Amino acid sequence: MTRRDLAPIEDRGPLRVMFTICSMPVGGAEKLLVELIRGLDRSRIEPELCCLKDLGPLGESLSREIPVHSWLWKNKYDFTILFRMMKLFAQRRMDGVVTVGAGDKMFWGRLAAWRLQLPCIVSAVHSTGWPDTIERANRWLTPMTDAFVGVADRHGRYLVEQESFPPEKVRVIPNGVDTDRFRPSTVHRADVRNHYGWHADDPVCGVVAALRPEKNVELFLRTAAQVRQDLPRLKCLIVGDGPEREKLEQLVGELELQGAVQFTGMRSDIPRLVAAMDLFSLTSHNEANPVSILEAMSCGVPIVATDVGSISEVVSQGVSGFVAPAGDGQALAAHWRNILAERRVSRQLGRVGRDLVVKQWSLQRMVRGYEDLLTEIYNSKVDSGKRDRLRPEPAAAPAQEPELVGAG
Repeated sequence: MTRRDLAPIEDRGPLRVMFTICSMPVGGAEKLLVELIRGLDRSRIEPELCCLKDLGPLGESLSREIPVHSWLWKNKYDFTILFRMMKLFAQRRMDGVVTVGAGDKMFWGRLAAWRLQLPCIVSAVHSTGWPDTIERANRWLTPMTDAFVGVADRHGRYLVEQESFPPEKVRVIPNGVDTDRFRPSTVHRADVRNHYGWHADDPVCGVVAALRPEKNVELFLRTAAQVRQDLPRLKCLIVGDGPEREKLEQLVGELELQGAVQFTGMRSDIPRLVAAMDLFSLTSHNEANPVSILEAMSCGVPIVATDVGSISEVVSQGVSGFVAPAGDGQALAAHWRNILAERRVSRQLGRVGRDLVVKQWSLQRMVRGYEDLLTEIYNSKVDSGKRDRLRPEPAAAPAQEPELVGAG
């Protein structure tokens, strides 16, 4: 196959890029993708969305803003998906594909793009380890991939050292949040407490997470039960939904936390709920660089989290919050008590956390990172000879006026 005849970036319109994912439920990586797509400069990148399965609620929302495509994949053994994706990419005149997450979307999206010789083939790997392992089939496509995006420095090193991706192909683009939407609010704090019938001074600890096994929300509840022995007015908000919800609701009864825990389900007002918290605690078994922590910090809420993935790059111990070993409920409970029992400590941690997010993990920085990466890859594929041929000739120097002998 021969490389497509590519026009220099300055002589063409925006790059047409297809973001490929399985579906768009309300989850961390999916919310991040929505923010990324909405933030892209349309004069540089013209995005579309391809869901191998159903759109999901976030996909439905994006369908009112950009072209979206769904149900390309009939079942796990439907190998004809390759030809449907190739047809779609060709019909939409794509210049590049960004696969989001590991698994099948990472494989089929890149393979279809490579078969069409699209100039930009990128994989954004938002998490690592169980359940999102990089399998042999995806490793086979490494030479055909232009870049693998890690979401933090430690995550980038993991992709090189553990997943064996070539260092020159790994690019770190830190996750980012909209610091204008996620900001401290005394109004939200009062509204949420009033809605649930809680007292204005009740300490509130919360989490935003898909209720799946790897998020280990069971440990969150067991930690709450420990802390409530010392802080009986403690209240908890669990924002999100998933297959573990029924089991977790039963555990609330077993731990005698009735009336102290609210399961909100999927919500569209997450900035409001997070701003009402006094503490945000993520107790996951594994993560990469969870956007929910950045959202909480942006709202001025201190963090207590398990030390997994790149969390300790974001949460500085004793500065913006605390980290504890994965599964260590005793250490988590101690940090909860330290923050919730002393409001002065809580406010200081929250202020520092917000400042860090504004400076280092803003949505604007993440969006520019993707724009620059895609443009850089495309430019590297443009034939240098053609670039020279199309470059305007320098203007000829004006002819010198003849000297006037004897003038003056």
